[in-house]
Amino acid sequence: MLPRDLKPEQFAGYPPEARKIVTNYLGILQRLPLSFVPGLLRELIDYDCKFPAERKAHERELAHLSSLPAGELKEWFQGFAEIRLSPQLETFDWIRSPAQFVEQLSAHLWSTHQLDAFRKASNEYADRLRSAVPPDLPAVSRLGITVIGQGVASYDDPLFRKLRPHGAYFSHVKAEDGLRLLLDSVAARAKAHPAPYGHWYIDGGEEADHAPALTCVSYKALEPVRAALLRKIQTELDRPGMGPEALRTLLAQMRPSDLGMNAGSKPRDEVLDRFQVKLLTEGSGTQIFSTSFAQWAAREALRRAQPLTLLVRFAPRQRQKPMNELLSAVPARQELDFVGSLIDADLGAYYNWLNQQRLPGAEQSSFLVWFEGHGQALAIGPSLPRGTDSTSAADLGQLLAWAV
Repeated sequence: MLPRDLKPEQFAGYPPEARKIVTNYLGILQRLPLSFVPGLLRELIDYDCKFPAERKAHERELAHLSSLPAGELKEWFQGFAEIRLSPQLETFDWIRSPAQFVEQLSAHLWSTHQLDAFRKASNEYADRLRSAVPPDLPAVSRLGITVIGQGVASYDDPLFRKLRPHGAYFSHVKAEDGLRLLLDSVAARAKAHPAPYGHWYIDGGEEADHAPALTCVSYKALEPVRAALLRKIQTELDRPGMGPEALRTLLAQMRPSDLGMNAGSKPRDEVLDRFQVKLLTEGSGTQIFSTSFAQWAAREALRRAQPLTLLVRFAPRQRQKPMNELLSAVPARQELDFVGSLIDADLGAYYNWLNQQRLPGAEQSSFLVWFEGHGQALAIGPSLPRGTDSTSAADLGQLLAWAV
């Protein structure tokens, strides 16, 4: 099966919205190389469970490709067309299983020394697309907030060292009711600028009371799901011949129902459920370390949903143990590493800022990181001086106002 032979009825097994967009743009899919189409279908097959920002990006990409003249389209995909595929790949059922095709394609590219050529073609395509279809600027400047150091009584080493050159450091911040103030500020932004999945609260521990307008993901709330996943992983690891590649394929195919997320009568948010499953099945350490969970959740929320507001609160993670013990789903008393978690979160705050800077409108975005329960914070914003220190007394609300 080659792309030119595609027919609408072959996508009957796709979810409704995915089937609709694929059939609407079937004409352009038929004109693209086999080395490229399954990778696009891997994204489109999950279209029904993608965030609005992702849907819009796919629609704009397909619309632009459809508008290209034949000669220009050939130029865009020349690098992909030169990739040599094996007979096994050409006969693979890539329509129904595009993700599995991409996995096998990766192995084929590696074994045939074509990985560099494919990467070059991919980078050139991304550059062309970004130039031809620039992303929209956000409706309001983005705000990122990271809260670190929960449960740490004292810490004498300097914090925010990687962020200090980019913003203003404050050493006498009023810490009383700080988390509540930040959550209320985020809720106010959500009320003033309503947008589906536009305002997020991610907690590496147990979530605090928050406005229902916020999209919330927390490590504690997913405890039953994490335990179910670890049981499945342990079961699969005990099977003869189960290797890392087979396990990865199995995890990639998991759905919320496989982990008990659809149980109960409460209505579920399928888009958010699928997002959380991917956090646990694709992230490294997200199943067992709360700091890894918060970091990966923030990264993926920024990359995929592109929120206007993101508040991330890190919580203490468990101490390192032998991997077999960490992967065990048997409940055990956890020994928490408070200082180690603070160090992880301090670096995590820097990564959160970097990932926010990759989004459209980065020049006008603002960022705040606060040592929870203490008087240290750092704010970054268009009007704040960079690389400065302040000993003036201020509360977190004032810092947000100055940053924005």
